[in-house]
Amino acid sequence: MQNLLICFDVDGTLIDDTVFIWETLHQRIRTDPAERKHWADEYWKGKITYAEWATRDVEMWRKKNIRRDQMLDIIRHLRPMAGAVETLTTLKRQADILSVISGSLDIALELALGNVRRYFDYIMLNRLLFDEQGYLTGVTPTPFDIEHKATGLKSIALETAFPLNRTVFVGDNFNDVEVSKIAGLSIAFNCKSDELACVADHVVPGSDLRAILPIIEEYRAGIV
Repeated sequence: MQNLLICFDVDGTLIDDTVFIWETLHQRIRTDPAERKHWADEYWKGKITYAEWATRDVEMWRKKNIRRDQMLDIIRHLRPMAGAVETLTTLKRQADILSVISGSLDIALELALGNVRRYFDYIMLNRLLFDEQGYLTGVTPTPFDIEHKATGLKSIALETAFPLNRTVFVGDNFNDVEVSKIAGLSIAFNCKSDELACVADHVVPGSDLRAILPIIEEYRAGIV
């Protein structure tokens, strides 16, 4: 049996109850919508980098003197996507290499899934920084979001010596389009983007992640 390198998005794919965790936190922390829109526009116009955008957003939270426990309370409602734990456990048991490539936040993934290292060999997402009193101090931005998710997949594939035809990407939104174009198998799960649906090899409706398992096994069986 061929083992695979299987990569997942987070928000709306591995965890439920949010489309983008950044937006959820901004709304609950009550940052200035105009300022949020300004920095987003600056990024999409190419005037600032992704790292600068993430840093500006987190600075809005930091100015509210927000603590880690308060942020966790805000996102306490987040749950693993239905079937996520079973799906990850099944794939891990089959000796697949599992990874996260996402623009989400480490606290969201850890809250939903607990000890994420029991599932994932590689974790590429944004990491929040806190001081000894638990106050938010900054962020370590991921270099692998939006179009650069494809770069993240390529880097893991190179490090693990997996050819791209033995890679899988599972995502749900517009920032998963470019990586879906290069993965050997791309699955648009719980899809919220017409563009992603057009480029993905399979579109899986519904919100039970176990629905991707037969697709992956069929793909695995067809690899020469």
